[in-house]
Amino acid sequence: MAKTILVAGYGPGISAAVAEKFGAEGFQVAIVGRSADRLAAGVRALEARGVKAAAFTADLGDPAAIRGMVEKVRGALGPIAVLEWTAYPPGNLAGDLLTAKPEELRSLFEVSVVGLLAAVQALLPDLRSEKGAVLVTNGGAGFVDPDVDGVLTQYGLMGLGLANAAKHKLVGLLAKKLQADGVYVTEMMIAGTIKGTPFDQGSRPTIEGSTVAAKYWELYTARTELRTTLK
Repeated sequence: MAKTILVAGYGPGISAAVAEKFGAEGFQVAIVGRSADRLAAGVRALEARGVKAAAFTADLGDPAAIRGMVEKVRGALGPIAVLEWTAYPPGNLAGDLLTAKPEELRSLFEVSVVGLLAAVQALLPDLRSEKGAVLVTNGGAGFVDPDVDGVLTQYGLMGLGLANAAKHKLVGLLAKKLQADGVYVTEMMIAGTIKGTPFDQGSRPTIEGSTVAAKYWELYTARTELRTTLK
């Protein structure tokens, strides 16, 4: 039976390219997001390439919704061998940490940390039995670097840096914890913008989604690198 990848946070750019790449390599693909219309279009595009695909709507900041979604994916496509997490918090939350409201701070971590962890927990039986993988997409705002901190502070993106840094740490902890189970965990740090996405405004270096997808496939097959940065 073909292996299944769950692509969480489906949209244009990285997640669509990852779905296409792994589908081309023989994977069944489950795509997850909030927009039913976008997901339906994604399934049609994958099926046109000969990929078996299915769509599932879910709030990826809600652990209960994530657990329910995982059960539905299993029922439709069988055990899930790979989780690819591209989901990120909506909007620019807590841009100035000195004035941020408590609810903004909590919201920062609902997708970046709580949702990701809930998905890994729900998928543990499959990841262990399949000797699977967790592929986490993150942004350069999460680097612990004074120059990065200066830019984030100047442009009111402090919350983004905080959420990305927490996710960055979570990846390292999960990698260590799951290593003995034969589960591979890796993180792709994107130090630029992805071409064709709403963030592609021409002010930063652009990266093709297909470039990220190809690198993810390389990482998945080699299963050695914890972190990679694309610029």
